[in-house]
Amino acid sequence: MLNKYARAFFTRVLTPFAAFLLRRGVSPDTVTLIGTAGVVAGALVFFPRGEFFWGTIVITLFVFSDLVDGNMARQAKISSRWGAFLDSTLDRVADAAIFGGFALWYAGRGDNDMLAAVAIFCLASGQVVSYTKARGEAIGLPVAVNGLVERAERLVITLVLAGLAGFRVTFGVPHIDILLPIALWVVAAGSLVTIVQRVVTVRRESAEADAAAQHLQESEATS
Repeated sequence: MLNKYARAFFTRVLTPFAAFLLRRGVSPDTVTLIGTAGVVAGALVFFPRGEFFWGTIVITLFVFSDLVDGNMARQAKISSRWGAFLDSTLDRVADAAIFGGFALWYAGRGDNDMLAAVAIFCLASGQVVSYTKARGEAIGLPVAVNGLVERAERLVITLVLAGLAGFRVTFGVPHIDILLPIALWVVAAGSLVTIVQRVVTVRRESAEADAAAQHLQESEATS
């Protein structure tokens, strides 16, 4: 849902910036690499120290590179399989850094093993959500379902609530840090539901494809 409407909105907004970078000779792959490096640095420098507000600000500044690089490739008509592969791979790296940063905080100075485990589950389940669709498509299935919580939803829920939770340390707002545990639990539950949705869809589509293939073989055998 967010992936559909938010991406269309920000693509229009960022189109002039993407055109500016192209005129300066910047390649889409360079934007992808710099954006990922910025997200990883923001997550692993700030989050393990409990500085969620500034970490979220840094990550947000760089996370839009995911829209800018694709926009640049379309404008320059240089979209490629390599670019799509690099973008998708580095998205996984960025997501792992974000939830890894939370896990490091709760395993260390945050002193909450349960929330450290939830953050790790968010990290792992986010990778599996992406894998289920990619693997289903690789074996020739459409995987005609997005699911409850895709990458856009995971990032928005996590970063918005983490940034607000950071108001306690940065601005002294009391009790607001409860928002980060809420975000992690919501993302963990939503990711689990999404995995189940995609697995069920792949099972149904594979059964239909196998039945259609068997019917075709039987038809050819009798003709």
